[in-house]
Amino acid sequence: MTLAARLAPHVPPRVLATATDLLYPRFEPELGRLDDFCTRGGTAVDIGGWFGPWTRRMAERADRVVTVEPVPHLARRLRATTPPHVEVLQAAATDHAGTATLWLPPDGRGDRGVSSLVRRDVHETTVDVPCLRLDELALRDVSLVKIDVDGSELAVLRGAEETVVRERPALFIELEARIQPLEPVLDLLDAHGYTGWVLPAQDWLPLADFDLTAHQARTSHVAEDGLLRRTLAPHRRYVNSVLFLPRGRRPGA
Repeated sequence: MTLAARLAPHVPPRVLATATDLLYPRFEPELGRLDDFCTRGGTAVDIGGWFGPWTRRMAERADRVVTVEPVPHLARRLRATTPPHVEVLQAAATDHAGTATLWLPPDGRGDRGVSSLVRRDVHETTVDVPCLRLDELALRDVSLVKIDVDGSELAVLRGAEETVVRERPALFIELEARIQPLEPVLDLLDAHGYTGWVLPAQDWLPLADFDLTAHQARTSHVAEDGLLRRTLAPHRRYVNSVLFLPRGRRPGA
């Protein structure tokens, strides 16, 4: 367990929220560049809310934020630390309704942010959670959908296809070759007319010009570091998220 995960249960929710909001843009610098791909107003969606750094930053720009977080105590924390125009749904986003088995680390809490519907070697305990298709929510004026679900990205996208086709939002998706092959997600989004972009340094690069799988293989040791360690050494970059925009649109344009 990382140091941040060990400390989290003992920190008051609002103190933890403030600390997370300050640190996270150093851990995931794309969050600090939200202006490049998230228009103001409308609806933003955060799938995999965790402690809420994306949710709260989205709430500064969007008229409405819908956050989907399956871990019960994390959903409760989000409700306690987000403004009134944020709706927190305690559920797992996937491609079907009903219930699903959520896999968690041995501590059974999910504070590390690695809970998933797809079992990995970091998982040991389970909890049954409600699940939903994003399309069920019939959201309108959607500007951004952020997806961080540790392995079930394709299922989330299949459950959101109607929304993606109708709304054409920016999609910010965590993709890791060590968890799942990248090609199914890339092929699906290419078929929907989306182009991928990554931010390995200061400038956005087309995903086509950046070998994400090779980069992740080279820097996989960085992925094992927790939030605190990686924010203290931001030059140790591990790119694990891709911004997808409708073809013809560029970040910052």
